[in-house]
Amino acid sequence: MNPPAVSHSPVDRATNWLRRRLGRAVLVSYAAALLLPRPGLCLRRPHTLPLGGPAHLTLHTTSLLLSLVLLSAGLQVPVRALGRVLRRPKAMLAGIALHLAIPLLVVPFVAFLLRGTPGSDGGSGLLTAMILIVAMPVAAGATVWTAKGEGDQQTMVGLVLASTLLSPLTTPLLLAALAPLLSGGYAQTLTSTSGSARSGFTLATVVLPCAAGLLCALVLPSSWHGRLLRAVVPSALAGSLVLTYVNASGALGSFLARPRPLLFATALGVAALVCVLSFVLGRLAARVLRLDAPVASSLILACGMNNSSASAVLITTSLPDKPHLLLPVLAYGLLQKTAANRVVARLRPASPAVSWRVTLYRSAAGARRTCPPGSRLRSWRSPGPVLPRGRRNACCAGVRAGVAG
Repeated sequence: MNPPAVSHSPVDRATNWLRRRLGRAVLVSYAAALLLPRPGLCLRRPHTLPLGGPAHLTLHTTSLLLSLVLLSAGLQVPVRALGRVLRRPKAMLAGIALHLAIPLLVVPFVAFLLRGTPGSDGGSGLLTAMILIVAMPVAAGATVWTAKGEGDQQTMVGLVLASTLLSPLTTPLLLAALAPLLSGGYAQTLTSTSGSARSGFTLATVVLPCAAGLLCALVLPSSWHGRLLRAVVPSALAGSLVLTYVNASGALGSFLARPRPLLFATALGVAALVCVLSFVLGRLAARVLRLDAPVASSLILACGMNNSSASAVLITTSLPDKPHLLLPVLAYGLLQKTAANRVVARLRPASPAVSWRVTLYRSAAGARRTCPPGSRLRSWRSPGPVLPRGRRNACCAGVRAGVAG
């Protein structure tokens, strides 16, 4: 997504400072939830706003914060740059298909592995949390990692928007398709959650804020759009940290009240397994499709990065009596960022200096192979026999030609 316009105001300087240290700020949010969970637990509860007489309005802090984050994401979308994606839709269509197919492949495999775990539910609680994660649209934060790795930003933005706008249809379908894998009361719980998602959660909390931001980015004059960005982006950045704190307070608060180390270790292992499988399947698909490195990076990130904040909010609003389900959600949120960092590091295009050195090394190696037996070019690291001047000049000319090519 496009960053806001460069400004020298204190607010913009503070926003840029926090954006550069966002990973540390997230860790601070987790630490605050661990040491001081009570304010987060208070914000996690629904609040009633009287409207006069018997009428009242129920507000969920987590839903409002998620809507603010997605409104900011929609405002920063380069709408006019999406035409290139529509003209070459192969990567985006593949990404959407994989985003829907990977849950149907990964979750049954994880359910099979969890059947033998100790406990009365056979791992259904953890599996419920993972289903709620993988059924969510692509995380808007994936665009940040795409920009960091110099990936195809237009393709990633298209994948985020398409999965978000389709989520009122795809999320309930995935939840209903995977509910039979659960046992006990969790199947009924997931079915009711699917009804909640169908009845308006994804539409009101995910789609409408993102669509409102897109509409503002499309119709507002550039000066008004810049002012709105300067007001919304810092608020959304702070709101994302508060949302992380509230969700972590719900999970870690219940864990501290009733410590269950085995549950914590199992949640971490299940989240790591689902995260790794999602990224690996995305990597295999990118190789099969023979995508360029920037497009492949965007596709892999779209396969592995789900909107864990949306799943945490859905658990908080629909399943307030099961805060332990937030443990694998929080673990997945951290693990997918770690995996995304490795993906962009491996697929980031090499700098010109590095590319020049690699080309020189390969050309020199080719020149050595063409030299007469028993002689080689002198290395700048180790001494060796030197060719006669005529042959040495011919080999050096071959190296220079290889570098130029």
